[in-house]
Amino acid sequence: MTDFYDALEQRSPAAREAALLAALPGHIARAQQATSAFADSLAGVDAAAITSHTALAKLPVLRKSELLERQKALRAQEQFGGYAAIGWRGLRAGSGAKRVFQSPGPIYEPEGHASDYWRMARAIFAAGFRAGDLAHCSFSYHLTPAGSMMESGAHAVGCTTFAGGVGNTELQLQAVAELRPHGYIGTPSFLKILVEKAAETDAPIGSITKAMVGGEAFPPSLRDWLAARGINAYQSYATADAGLIAYETPAREGLVLDEHILLEIVRPGTGDVLPDGEVGEVVVTVLNPGYPLVRFGTGDLSAVLPGACPTGRSNTRIKGWLGRADQTTKVRGMFVHPSQVAEVARRHPEVGRARLVVEGEMANDRMTLKVEVVSHADGLAAAVAASVRDVTKLRADVLLAAPGSLPNDGKVIEDARSYS
Repeated sequence: MTDFYDALEQRSPAAREAALLAALPGHIARAQQATSAFADSLAGVDAAAITSHTALAKLPVLRKSELLERQKALRAQEQFGGYAAIGWRGLRAGSGAKRVFQSPGPIYEPEGHASDYWRMARAIFAAGFRAGDLAHCSFSYHLTPAGSMMESGAHAVGCTTFAGGVGNTELQLQAVAELRPHGYIGTPSFLKILVEKAAETDAPIGSITKAMVGGEAFPPSLRDWLAARGINAYQSYATADAGLIAYETPAREGLVLDEHILLEIVRPGTGDVLPDGEVGEVVVTVLNPGYPLVRFGTGDLSAVLPGACPTGRSNTRIKGWLGRADQTTKVRGMFVHPSQVAEVARRHPEVGRARLVVEGEMANDRMTLKVEVVSHADGLAAAVAASVRDVTKLRADVLLAAPGSLPNDGKVIEDARSYS
């Protein structure tokens, strides 16, 4: 029995990089030609010149808030906001969509006809599922695409699926007891509910020995709790927009990237790429011709994990989900955005990492901008404070700090106020 879903997982990093970058110009060109949104945002871009990470990093980041606003504005003409290259009769793209889903917002997402459209099979395989297994799927099949995402991936592996959906704990427990599935696919919290309910009612659920979980945080304490009850659970990181981004392996060391995305970690609120190891926002370019996202900002924080996966998978690893990138806060009636902190830092080349700390109580806020500097001339703190006033229209103290002294947690704005 092979330990890898396909040969792509073991190719050399150089071969993978060459293949992804070779596909990038065509992907950019398709986005420009087949979608009105990218025709606008990438107007004037020579797709043939986007052949490196450096060139890619010069393109604008598309954040979900922007996608949502464009969808809302174009509801009557283009329900996907002009970002999809597939659709149905009456849309600009008059065919190609197999299903359409609605996520909170609402944001509408298409599913194309390709087998394993969201590429979830790789994560499900890494969690131990194999052809012939029965998988009990407890992700939602209503409105949102989670159930379809996982089911199509399980089918690509060769599994049979039971469409449990969400809720109905007693009926789902009965199905597990009677059908005896080999594994579970769903949120980790609902799996814990099923296990606890089974213990209360003496329902036999010992057939479940593996699980692929997602949709929420999966702390090590819950992973160990499940393992103590005979269930080895692994997590995936996916979104309705991008599909699979990364997945856990039996090595339990971070998450390995999917084979069909280009990853960047950027400073929150900007498109500036951070060095490996720095915590920032996950930005992905997804080589999906039906929904050709270019530099899509997920809003999630993570960091590149150094080294190679002990399982032999050669792709880049990330540390997993480390929080949300949108740290916008309100101070004295004014919104302060991470992009504004980045703009202040950009005006002063001496400044490295920057962190705005908001303290005090509501209606009595104090802002302190902490900036790392190697060396500086007299008057830098005053100059930075003047930039804060100019950019945010608010006053802040400035604290000069040594390089490496600020936390590497991706936070650009820390709200430390008391709300009690």
